[in-house]
Amino acid sequence: MAPPRYTPTEEQRRTVRTMAAYGIPQDAIARVVRCSEPTLRRAFRFELDTAVTEANARVAQCLFQQATTPGNIAATIFWLKARAGWREKQLVEVSGPNGAPPEPQQVVVEIRRFGDDDELVETTRTPPRLIEGKRA
Repeated sequence: MAPPRYTPTEEQRRTVRTMAAYGIPQDAIARVVRCSEPTLRRAFRFELDTAVTEANARVAQCLFQQATTPGNIAATIFWLKARAGWREKQLVEVSGPNGAPPEPQQVVVEIRRFGDDDELVETTRTPPRLIEGKRA
């Protein structure tokens, strides 16, 4: 004889919907409503599928209300960055004296090779190279 089919109560449905919306793992929800995980997924499929979306919609509604309330600059900025694609841009310009382009800097590369006893064996200094008449 097969065991009786699990029939959830409305209170259990509310509990599952709330816990799933909060991000509680399904194994923990199953323990609270006293069923197995497969039974939870079968009996509460709608609640599990919609709870997170409903919770996100409620939070978005609250954020929207905060962002459109005069004086809540942080919520407004967050909304515009997250939803409207706004970004903070910093323009950094580098120039030399009187706005002229900066002069190229001379770079000298020094390669040091050490022996097994950490004694300096060789030092090579490489001056800047010229590539097609320009400093590299």
